[in-house]
Amino acid sequence: MIWSTTRKSGRNIFHHKITLKKCVQSWYNRYLSTVVTNPEHIKSEYDAIVIGAGHNGLTSAAYLAKHGLSVAVFERRHVIGGAAVTEEIIPGYKFSRASYVLSLLRPLIIKELNLKKYGLEVFLRSTAAFTPMLDNGFYGGKPPYLMLSSDPKLTYNEISKFSENDAKAYFPYEDAMSRISAAIKPILDSSPPVTSSSLFESLQSSLPLLKSMRQLGADVGSFYELFTAPISKILNRVFESEPLKATLATDGVIGAMLTPDTPGSGYVLLHHVIGECNNVQGSWGYVKGGMGSVSNAIASSACDKGAQIFVSQPVKQICVENESCIGVVLKGGQEIKSKMVLSNATPHVTFEKLIAKEKFVKHSDFLQHISKFDYTSPVTKINVAVNKLPNFLACPNKPGNEVGEQHKGTIHLNCEKMSFLNDAFDDAQKGIPSSRPMIEMCIPSSIDPTLAPPGHHVISLFTQYTPFYLNGDQKWTENDKANYASTVFSRIDDYAPGFQESIVGVDILTPSDLEEVIGLTGGNIFHGAMSLDQLFISRPSPLLPSCESPFRGLYLCGSGAHPGGGVMGSCGRLAALTALKKK
Repeated sequence: MIWSTTRKSGRNIFHHKITLKKCVQSWYNRYLSTVVTNPEHIKSEYDAIVIGAGHNGLTSAAYLAKHGLSVAVFERRHVIGGAAVTEEIIPGYKFSRASYVLSLLRPLIIKELNLKKYGLEVFLRSTAAFTPMLDNGFYGGKPPYLMLSSDPKLTYNEISKFSENDAKAYFPYEDAMSRISAAIKPILDSSPPVTSSSLFESLQSSLPLLKSMRQLGADVGSFYELFTAPISKILNRVFESEPLKATLATDGVIGAMLTPDTPGSGYVLLHHVIGECNNVQGSWGYVKGGMGSVSNAIASSACDKGAQIFVSQPVKQICVENESCIGVVLKGGQEIKSKMVLSNATPHVTFEKLIAKEKFVKHSDFLQHISKFDYTSPVTKINVAVNKLPNFLACPNKPGNEVGEQHKGTIHLNCEKMSFLNDAFDDAQKGIPSSRPMIEMCIPSSIDPTLAPPGHHVISLFTQYTPFYLNGDQKWTENDKANYASTVFSRIDDYAPGFQESIVGVDILTPSDLEEVIGLTGGNIFHGAMSLDQLFISRPSPLLPSCESPFRGLYLCGSGAHPGGGVMGSCGRLAALTALKKK
């Protein structure tokens, strides 16, 4: 839901909706005209059809078109990008409405699709994390803060403020994480091992896994622990200061209905440190023009190779006959034939919404697995337009509303202690939004000023924990959303007084909104929980290899397939290569 704001007696009042249709910006319309095909040009048959123009669907389309196939992409929304989208929700302010930072996009895809040629530009963040605190500072001064930087000396000094031992332990910990990340990267670019009638094919599909295990070497024990243990166990063993442990722990729970004490949260952390930005391992960056620029670059690459992209064309049904996929039917009733269909929708939507249930008579076990796939999400995404930068008590702004290092990275609020994350989780388990939510604040306009008017900024608030339904079965009302947003803003005000006064407009996406607007089942940003039972050969079902389905010619190219969520592109690439191999 999109709101503008006014001031009244010092309170934040949400007073009216701004319809998104009125806010679709002319700059984006001009861009769409270069990549989106007029629906009058939809053909009756294509070599391949892609359902959904999220970044993975577009990646599939680009690879298929690169190999000479005629490809059509059908997107239900009026914009392309799925969760990797830029939208001018509030006039003059361009938001990365869902996903908001980049690191996981595979270098192989950037190179093979020549995405830099098509405008992909990423600004590396010099500050990784900023964690301000509320308690009295040293000797009664201003509250302390922790800042993790690309400058090792600065990071060492920052951690030393809380623990000299932690400062010494931090870099060996980072080195170990980097080695483990580097070792498992081949798995991200390869399909999981499959059982095949051909011994050669079985061994060939296992090579990336064997290569990773060999590269792990002496780190295999640490890798196993990271995969299976709660991240709190690892962090408590290595570090002693709560601000550092809590800051690192957020990457173990981000986007997941977990706490740092949940077994398997270590892998969620690993998933968030496995990427790179501008060839700097483990770093994150802001995409110039917002996250939609990622999707736009992939779309341009696909269109240059002959793919056609159609927006506002939702697919109503995937057509299956004699155990084979034969095409799709659009919502308007038009049937499009194709022997190859790749779905960027979630497994739930693909198999339970778009295919008639009677088609699964021979595949009831598979459908049972899909129906039990976990999409639980804790996330409410709030996008905020402000007329000035937040001014943190722990690290006050320079004169003139000048951007500081504290504004450039991920700002962790309510994250001074790991126990705060556990408490926030407990609220959601009771069916209520967290009263002290975990907040990850990012200000992309601090590095990319093209996103907002001069002196103004766009702010991304990735908040946890919120349930899909309130009190077990109640849908969120507009009043519920406004109340939760007010709670979030009030908490931010504790750290940066005056934040609420700076608000120009707000866009609130609860888990149910993320499902309805973006198409994320359960509001889950990963197309399904990244838990150990839903990874690798079990994603989305252990009964079939990753992107494949029970029906010939139908493939899953979204994040519900291996290797999972994040703006990575691997799911789309692997699905396209598998489809090409089997056509």
